[in-house]
Amino acid sequence: MTRAQLFLPLILFLLICGVGYVGFSLDDRHQLPSALLHKPFPEFDAVSLLDTERRVSKDDLLGQPTLVNVWATWCPTCKSEHNELLRIAAATNVRLVGVNYKDDSDQARNWLAQFGNPYELVIVDATGALGVELGVYGAPETFLLDRSGKVIYKRVGDVNPRIWRDELQPRFAALGVRVDVEMMSAQ
Repeated sequence: MTRAQLFLPLILFLLICGVGYVGFSLDDRHQLPSALLHKPFPEFDAVSLLDTERRVSKDDLLGQPTLVNVWATWCPTCKSEHNELLRIAAATNVRLVGVNYKDDSDQARNWLAQFGNPYELVIVDATGALGVELGVYGAPETFLLDRSGKVIYKRVGDVNPRIWRDELQPRFAALGVRVDVEMMSAQ
């Protein structure tokens, strides 16, 4: 056995430790970069969940700042964030649009009937095609669009009171969307 072969296990161990160190020091998973940031929301043509005769496109998202929330009935985190979305919808002028992602439409309609509907519009993305265009990793994910439909913020994970207060509410305020005082004090 040569001297180099004796050091091979040590070199492999140090290499594994280096890769592990870099992996554990990565930023928060909720801060995953999005290729869509500062770019227009993708073009799409889909059906509305609650009005299956209605076709929905990117044009339906234009004109005012919009929070687009990707959700599904199979997603436990979506259930945990749902009350916060209901609260935002009830207490603010924020327009919420849902994207029902890789889900059964009947189950999604029943879910909204049972737990409440915070959305002005719900887009059906049964195959996940829109999710691919958005770069969705899974549900829930939330995108903030400006009036022109440009993505200015992406959140991977739930929207909770802290995320609303520290990340979303200030961005909406900067876009000129009124947020009621009672919403902010409920934090």
